[in-house]
Amino acid sequence: MTTWKIDASHSEVGFKVKHLMITNVSGHFTNFEGTLHTNSEDFHDAHITFEADVNSVTTNNRERDEHLRTADFFDSVQFPKIHFESRQVIKVNEDHYRLIGNLTIRNQTHSIELAVTYYGTTQDPWGQTKAGFELNGRLHRSDYGLRWSATTEAGGLILGDEVKLHMNIQLVREVAVKIA
Repeated sequence: MTTWKIDASHSEVGFKVKHLMITNVSGHFTNFEGTLHTNSEDFHDAHITFEADVNSVTTNNRERDEHLRTADFFDSVQFPKIHFESRQVIKVNEDHYRLIGNLTIRNQTHSIELAVTYYGTTQDPWGQTKAGFELNGRLHRSDYGLRWSATTEAGGLILGDEVKLHMNIQLVREVAVKIA
């Protein structure tokens, strides 16, 4: 079995949500980790776990980020982690997969499907084997207890329910340590 870990310094975990229903606000998590275990070279049998630290959420706006950590949204005191565990990887063709798994936010778990593009495997200048992926998906934040919203004076919503997920993930293959 081969184990791969997310190289967080070369990866991004981001999201977008409609604001005032006319533009998107983008954010990302700066502290996350993940592991992939596989017996195959093409990742079709991969088992994946992933965790993001809710306190690392950033939208480049300090006040908004603090609000996202409150009970109105992520409630980072009670639910400090977002967790994902794969159930199935479906190879669509040589470079595309469908990743199906359970996503848990605020202790609410729902199935999610992510579209995955595999960009290949290579060796970096230090001899480490790396693999690159792009993942995209959507969720409804209300399914996870993230129901805060408000309306404008004209009656329009301030914040949309659909959240678009976008991740660029670089994995590094762990080298097996031989014990003499």
